[in-house]
Amino acid sequence: MSFITADRIHDGHKWLPLGTVLEVADDGTIIAFHSDVKDGVIFYEGVLTPGFINAHCHLELSHMKGVVPEQTGLIPFLQSIPKYRNDYSEEQKKEARHKGYEELLKNGVVAVGDIANVTDTIDVRGLDKLHVHSFVEAIGFAENPEKQFARSADVYAAFAAQAAGSKKLRQSIVPHAPYSVSFRLFRMIDDHDKQALISIHNQESRAEDEYYLLKKGPVQSLLHGMNIDDDFFQPSGKTSLQTYLEWLSPTHPFIFIHNTYTSLTDIQLAKAYLQDVYWCFCPNANLYIENALPDVDMFVREHAKVCVGTDSLASNHQLSVLAELYTIKQHYPHIDWETLITWGTYNGACALQLADVAGSLQAGAQPGILQLGGIDSNEQPTVKRLF
Repeated sequence: MSFITADRIHDGHKWLPLGTVLEVADDGTIIAFHSDVKDGVIFYEGVLTPGFINAHCHLELSHMKGVVPEQTGLIPFLQSIPKYRNDYSEEQKKEARHKGYEELLKNGVVAVGDIANVTDTIDVRGLDKLHVHSFVEAIGFAENPEKQFARSADVYAAFAAQAAGSKKLRQSIVPHAPYSVSFRLFRMIDDHDKQALISIHNQESRAEDEYYLLKKGPVQSLLHGMNIDDDFFQPSGKTSLQTYLEWLSPTHPFIFIHNTYTSLTDIQLAKAYLQDVYWCFCPNANLYIENALPDVDMFVREHAKVCVGTDSLASNHQLSVLAELYTIKQHYPHIDWETLITWGTYNGACALQLADVAGSLQAGAQPGILQLGGIDSNEQPTVKRLF
């Protein structure tokens, strides 16, 4: 048992009163909060916070670090992933994803929303050091997508079997993105489980909306380049989000990923239509791929619930939630650290439906406890995991 305090403590929601002391068991379980304990208290410089939540990651792509050049734009990036993804041995892939998993732990992450197209990550899920929600992506822009959905269902079944009896593993079948999932495949995903947590790459490029509005542009070129016949597709004359939300039940909790070109109307529509929605920013990946960022101020003005992810090492130099928060701070310096830490902890836990076990400092919980250094300087802040 330890009594610990710091210059400041953030409980995942807000700053705690100065002088607050945490009573913590050896296994990291928070026993109580104190305001009058003086003796035997361990003092840490900087800030104490709950463990970080990485709401969007692709551990299965860890072996592709540095393979795709920066700032190519989304369409060339997407073309590069299948082109080079399998130019590695299974041992190289395994080593890279285990290294990525350890990097998450080192950087203070306690839970991850991880994208999966295959069962490769079943080994790191089994390490049981992180809460993992595997988002099994269905991909198939085809009029008859039964085979594509069946592949996703097989991956889901393998993860579900592994998760039986586990308190840390979850999974759901989700659409990859509006330009890679047809209307019928959206419907099949929806029918599989109308309560399932949905994650979707959303409006990461202007080309996505252009395709739904006019059925032309780089997305159509991408599809045709992959010999995909899109004759069945009829443009809606609306943005992608405004279109595909009609194809999914509002009973799903949603995490929209990237949102680089999401509009005010899109945000307001999602808020009105959906019961539970979070917007996940991956700023370093956005800069890596498109050299653009979402209009973060717009989301703040709309009181949107924001969380944070890293995307993959194919589109990022590191798997660090703190680095993502720092990038937001560099571009939006008026957003305070109290808000940013909430995005990286409690909001992420809520988005992944883990708020009962992670994301906030509360008696009886074991959320991980981090020490952050240098968040008030202009230098890259540091993170150390205490529990």
